[in-house]
Amino acid sequence: MIQGLHHNAYRCRDSEETRRFYEDFLGLPLAGTLEIGETKSGRKTDTLHTFYRLGDGSFLAFFEAPDMPFDFKPQHDFDLHIALGVDADTLQRMLAKGRAEGMDTRGVSDHGFIHSIYFRDPNGYVIELTTPRPGHDEAMDPALNGAREKLARWTAAKRQP
Repeated sequence: MIQGLHHNAYRCRDSEETRRFYEDFLGLPLAGTLEIGETKSGRKTDTLHTFYRLGDGSFLAFFEAPDMPFDFKPQHDFDLHIALGVDADTLQRMLAKGRAEGMDTRGVSDHGFIHSIYFRDPNGYVIELTTPRPGHDEAMDPALNGAREKLARWTAAKRQP
C-alpha cells in the first residue's frame, strides 16, 4: 500500500542557488545530499542530489548533473508546477516577502476551494503556495464532487469528431 510521498525530484542548474531559494526563501531545511559518481548502470557521472524537508516529513529533491544535458526553461503553470500547502498567515507573509525581495510574485488567486500565490524558482519552475478555503475538504471529496463523472464527460468530448 502506498503510504505517502517520500520525495519528488527535479533537475536544477546550480545546487547552491537552488538551496538559497528553497531553504533561505521558502524555509525548507536542507535535509540531505548524495554525491553520485556512478549510476546504477555503471555510467560515470558527477551529480549532486539534494533533499529539502517539508513539514509532513516528505521531501523536494533536486539533481545537479552538469554532465547530462537538460533543457531548462520557464515552465507554464499547466506544464509543471509544485504546489505546497501553507496556512493563511504564511500565505500572506510569503506574498509580502516575495514582493519585498523583488521576486516575480503572483496572487492571491482564488480557485474557489484554495487561495494561491506563485513564484518562479531559479530553475524556471512555478512554485505555488496554497491554503485551503472553507469547503476545501468537500471540494476534494470524490463522493461529493463528481470527479469521475467530469473525467468521463471530458474523455467522451475528446472522442467526438
